[in-house]
Amino acid sequence: MKLRSTLLATLVALACGTALADVNIGVSLSLTGPGSGLGIPVNNQFKLFPKTIAGEKVNLIILDDASDPGKGANNARRFITEDKVDMIIGSSITPVSAAMIPLAADAKTVQLAVSPVGGPPEQERWLFRLPQGADVIAYPIVEHMKKTGVKTVGFLGYADAYGEIWLKAMNPALEKAGIKMVAVERFARTDTSVTPQALKLSSANPQAILVVASGSGAAMPHKALVERGYKGKIYQTHAAATPDLVRIGGKDVEGGYVSSGPAVVAEQLPDSHPSKKAAVDFVTNYEKAYGPGSRNQFAAHSYDAAIVLQKILPVALKKAKPGTPEFRAALRDAMETMGRTVFSHGVMNWSATDHWGYTNETAVLLQVKDGKFVVVQ
Repeated sequence: MKLRSTLLATLVALACGTALADVNIGVSLSLTGPGSGLGIPVNNQFKLFPKTIAGEKVNLIILDDASDPGKGANNARRFITEDKVDMIIGSSITPVSAAMIPLAADAKTVQLAVSPVGGPPEQERWLFRLPQGADVIAYPIVEHMKKTGVKTVGFLGYADAYGEIWLKAMNPALEKAGIKMVAVERFARTDTSVTPQALKLSSANPQAILVVASGSGAAMPHKALVERGYKGKIYQTHAAATPDLVRIGGKDVEGGYVSSGPAVVAEQLPDSHPSKKAAVDFVTNYEKAYGPGSRNQFAAHSYDAAIVLQKILPVALKKAKPGTPEFRAALRDAMETMGRTVFSHGVMNWSATDHWGYTNETAVLLQVKDGKFVVVQ
């Protein structure tokens, strides 16, 4: 009887040890509110996320931040204090991600953002991004402007961190290319009209205008420019590379350009593009689950999050157990040293000095033709 009790106690202890070894990841997404068009597809892909990686069970704790920075910060606090997570993923929009940064950094927990958010230098140590940085996405835009003889550009973008990131990226790139930015107009994500801004930009008559907006919200400023008679080239960022741009924008976005990660045009990629295999795999499985044509720029980021974990978990598990500060630090170190890694959305190469990581072989320029995104050769 004593031996049986001892064996039972040992089995219970082993079972508890296994439970404690689960990898817990807190995910904050904008599933409601203005950013829901970005957050819902990411969540859809997370439903296809592997249940185990490197022999460990992976638990995703997914919360809605309602596109609100305050709620995003509260979610981060819960992940850190109550759920004791090993990593935080989120959020879907830049302002919410920004609100989470100091909390993750203070807790020495990796934040893997699914929006292109900038962080204070002292907090960069724990912040990594799945979306491409503005400089990488701007590269094919500026190259196309140079090739087509554009000399003057206007800017119509969000009056928040995402808009600011793009202004800071475009100004030096345009200057280097000999292109002048002649007008800058901003608007809030919640605005339902940008008529005054569109009129001012049309009056300045730049040869091209860059629109910096996201999801379904990217169609409104594009339409406003066309409706006010603007005839020049209109470019958009990767945050606009969604079916919503075409669905809502209709004929007004025809001919517009969108710089994007490669995942949304997987089949159109040349065989030489390093991301083609991963992009096709993402699209095939996503559309099998959600239907033809459902592929989404943002959903691909959660596909790539699985690639990250498949690469870093085996490394971190050799150094520490999940649920410990040592394991969280080991995850961070493994991300900085994982080397050139092919995502569905490009080629990643994080390092100790670069937590954006994507290379210039990543982005592709698309054009809207007959209601579809077509790669510009």
